[in-house]
Amino acid sequence: MPIPGSGLAKGLAVTLRTMTKRSHTAQYPEVQPELPPRSRGVIGLFEENCTVCMLCARECPDWCIYIDSHKETVPASTPGGRERSRNVLDRFAIDFSLCMYCGICIEVCPFDALFWSPEFEYAETDIHELTHERDKLREWMWTVPAPPALDPAAEEPKEIAAARKAVEKAEAAAAAAAAAAAETAQAADTEPPTTPTPESDA
Repeated sequence: MPIPGSGLAKGLAVTLRTMTKRSHTAQYPEVQPELPPRSRGVIGLFEENCTVCMLCARECPDWCIYIDSHKETVPASTPGGRERSRNVLDRFAIDFSLCMYCGICIEVCPFDALFWSPEFEYAETDIHELTHERDKLREWMWTVPAPPALDPAAEEPKEIAAARKAVEKAEAAAAAAAAAAAETAQAADTEPPTTPTPESDA
């Protein structure tokens, strides 16, 4: 059976311990808070990677992503080839008054066009101003932190390995071509000059 007044005594003990400790007040906005590296502030758009596949807009549970695009004809890269069409991004906007920061759009993007930015100071007096267009989303890409370094024991990504092999192959081909050119020039230098033979008198 609990002793009468034990709950009150515990509460007063907590109060006394708290009163003797120094308070830690964050002097915001004079002092900016130290945010964790994976903080979810806003979403930055890397427009060059966007192919207007519409996956982010379709998977968004809040339907807060608005995308408009048009098609353009790309001429054939080789003579006799067929013309192709590609989507060109006209509008990419996110309504942050509806966004619940679930990150599904960033996860489903197959071309790494969307990134989390720790920027959180974007309050507005009008709710309509919380719909940010692609120019603002592109500016937030500058606030996206660099990805963490890979574990030294981790396996090298396939993309980096393929790029390294391509570079090494190109360097080997260039070195072989330079060696062949050097051998040709050396052979031309060491070849003895031909002396004209005197013509016999008829």
